[in-house]
Amino acid sequence: MDGGFPGLGTLVNVVAVLLGAVLGMLAGNRLPERVRAVVTDSLGLVTLLVAGLSALEVTSPALEEAVGGGVPVLIVLGSLLVGGIVGALLRIEERLESLAGVVQRWVHRRHLPVVDDDRDAGHAQRERFIEGWLTASLLFCVGPLTILGSLSDGLGRGIDQLVLKSALDFFASVAFASTFGLGVLLSAASVAVVQGSLTVLGVTLGEVVPEAHVAALTATGGLLLVGIALRLLAVRQIPVGDLLPALVVAPLLVSVVAQLR
Repeated sequence: MDGGFPGLGTLVNVVAVLLGAVLGMLAGNRLPERVRAVVTDSLGLVTLLVAGLSALEVTSPALEEAVGGGVPVLIVLGSLLVGGIVGALLRIEERLESLAGVVQRWVHRRHLPVVDDDRDAGHAQRERFIEGWLTASLLFCVGPLTILGSLSDGLGRGIDQLVLKSALDFFASVAFASTFGLGVLLSAASVAVVQGSLTVLGVTLGEVVPEAHVAALTATGGLLLVGIALRLLAVRQIPVGDLLPALVVAPLLVSVVAQLR
């Protein structure tokens, strides 16, 4: 499919997420709590499936060829450790909660008067907002389709991959927004920033990111999705926000190790 202009694929993707999230939010308000609980558990299980498929990229031949046999697992481990330490020092999870509180209070003030008795409900809404935004953003922004599709868009090679991704994200956003609401809607901004930046990178550099770097990023992102799945299934509240820098560290470690070989 002809790319039209650079960024068209990302625009289509953002619109798909927005439409899906709005439909999901409208449907979610009509669902009883027990149905929402089943939906959340189902999303947790599906997220775990996607996480496993992404994490399998640690066995990518391109990654092993770049860093050596047995090293890819250490790359992922190092990425999580370094990224997690950086994220904890920067208090990313805490700052995300603060941002969620600001957005939630702004929306609340525009629709309902602020009442002291609603503070506990407000805290629960913030938690739901963060869960929705983090889960949807990671699912929509981590993976080969995101990276290669956006770069191909920037290179003028068409938007076929992003059109396919948009269809998948549309249905996923409907499901997630029916449970988590506004946070999923905001994930459209994450898609715009991440994919837009990658498209600009494709236009500027004129070359595709090496497959080994994509594999390391995808595998690391898969483990972050495992953390999200555990949160959705109420197994453990892993601070996934603090681990987000690992997505930047992973391809950097691949470059460093490949240069040292």
